[in-house]
Amino acid sequence: MPKVPQRITDDEIKVRQLSHYQFTWVAGDPQKPGTFTLQLVLDEGAWEEVLSVSADDAEVLRGLLGTSTSVYFDIPRRTLMFGTVAPGD
Repeated sequence: MPKVPQRITDDEIKVRQLSHYQFTWVAGDPQKPGTFTLQLVLDEGAWEEVLSVSADDAEVLRGLLGTSTSVYFDIPRRTLMFGTVAPGD
């Protein structure tokens, strides 16, 4: 009997491509700072992730996301990867 390959589930995909993103700011309690979040829409909505980020990180990430042509997110490591570049480029 031939072996039938196992079906890959969404949870088994570890790295996904960023399709869209949205920054938000959530107000804190009175006299407390608010919280910036970054919502990542991955693989055209197949997966979503929301990250809490500092104001400084939000500024840096906005610049990187605005200039990168391809961005990937490693789900288990919670790591954004900004495209690939050949050595010397």
